Amino acid sequence: MLPLDLSAAANIHSQVLLQEDPELATVYAQLTRLDPTGQRFASVLRDTIDQLLNGEVTGRYDWNTLFKTEKTHAGTLVEINLQREFKFDDGVDMDYQVSGIDVDCKYSQQYGGWMIPPEAMGHLCLLVWADDYKSRWSAGLLRIHDEWLNRGNNRDMKLTVKAEHRNKILWIRHQAELPENVLLHMNPDDRAAVFALKSGQARLNELFRRVQGRRIGRNIVRSVAQQKDYMKRVRGNGGSRSALRDEGILIMGDYDSHKEIARGLGLPIPQEGEFVSIRVTQATPDRGHGPKVDLDGKEWVRAAPGDPIEAAPSLPTHTR
Repeated sequence: MLPLDLSAAANIHSQVLLQEDPELATVYAQLTRLDPTGQRFASVLRDTIDQLLNGEVTGRYDWNTLFKTEKTHAGTLVEINLQREFKFDDGVDMDYQVSGIDVDCKYSQQYGGWMIPPEAMGHLCLLVWADDYKSRWSAGLLRIHDEWLNRGNNRDMKLTVKAEHRNKILWIRHQAELPENVLLHMNPDDRAAVFALKSGQARLNELFRRVQGRRIGRNIVRSVAQQKDYMKRVRGNGGSRSALRDEGILIMGDYDSHKEIARGLGLPIPQEGEFVSIRVTQATPDRGHGPKVDLDGKEWVRAAPGDPIEAAPSLPTHTR
């Protein structure tokens, strides 16, 4: 029986392959069942890139600042972290077993750059790609056939998939959104202003002040704070949340009550370990036409640049 959701199939070739290859159909169905939205895959890739950058220790945020040896290690880390997340069994001849079927895992930061070893011939490969500059990722399945591969000139005889045969890949997710590396994509002048400050707390305050209305993940917070208690530096009682309140800035976290506020203000919804900041002002007849929320018994809207600065309301007690 074929999977019901064939939306990831790039074209008619993929549908034909599903019909002709029962193992491919079985693995595809299992992976889409385990991660129907792609969020788990995306989180693993985001966390793996951040693990390599190791911003808490190094302050790095840019893939190009990695050493060559670190980039080479990326494929192994993706393989390991996907296995941990999805609890795949070890494969017999390949990396994993998915629904009892051997599957090899290959990652490339360059689209189409997957290096296929000779021993993978005839097996299924999970091909994974992520690009931090484009904030995009893909993952697909391909049965390895010799005629679909470029001949290898490297010492270990690894091969690549010919461009004209990439349409044989059955995409689980193709060009999906990778959680944004805010430090990489923020305005360079704003980024310089953040890192010019000496204390981790001051840097975090400046980050939430300058990067509003965008999801900021815990690894960004780690890289900016460069302190072991980095999450504490965001919260109230001396953290950014209390430090910026007098400036009218709210910082929502991944709690249900905070998500509702973000949703009510028309902001991106923070996911696990994420934050979203925004400056607010009380709704009035002149500035009450946009999305609004009720806090502290008053209605609040997103502040425009010319709106007066007033202390933000208290955030409600948070529950997940």
